[in-house]
Amino acid sequence: MHEDVDDTGWDVEPGDAIEPVVQAVGRLLKVCREAAGTRVAELGEVTGYGEDMIRKMESGMRIPRHPPLSEDVIEREVAARMGRKAVFQRDPAPSIGFVQEQVTLERPIEGRMVLRRQAEHLLEVAQLRTVSLQVMPTTLEEHAGMRGRIHVLKFADGSAIGRSAGAFDGRPVESPKDLRILESSHGMIRAQALPPRESLAFVEQALGRL
Repeated sequence: MHEDVDDTGWDVEPGDAIEPVVQAVGRLLKVCREAAGTRVAELGEVTGYGEDMIRKMESGMRIPRHPPLSEDVIEREVAARMGRKAVFQRDPAPSIGFVQEQVTLERPIEGRMVLRRQAEHLLEVAQLRTVSLQVMPTTLEEHAGMRGRIHVLKFADGSAIGRSAGAFDGRPVESPKDLRILESSHGMIRAQALPPRESLAFVEQALGRL
């Protein structure tokens, strides 16, 4: 991938390790846009990107750079993130498992210092007794999570809710049948990712290179 960036993003070189991931995201973007009946120009207007940029994103040729955010938006995002961070300090703490793409630990978006702080935070969180972190290696050509994120929340009363961008039109689902589908996909993702101990070692190595 080109290291030089402009105001719109990064070009993806053919054969780059990240190419399959970018192409999968691009295909998902196009499917969602077409399913919503949205034209390229309309999506560009909403997101702040030009039509050419949208087409390159959908074809997996370019990774967009986020448009600059206003101070108000940044403050709200930071406050929301700090609120979510408090979940790790609850008593009793919930059991949390997540899978992180390897490339997110290596691409220094916003600079190496930002990436370093992110890696340090991951290490801190991953060592909590109730947290399981796994890394999905980019050496895999494809995996069960290529169609989008999967979230499954289970509550103390036995109820649960799940959502996936690549299933059920992205709608939250609660029926046992639909949840089994999401849990099955999540199980395959975890089976394809590095085990927790190897993942922790990988994050430590990535941090050491920064």
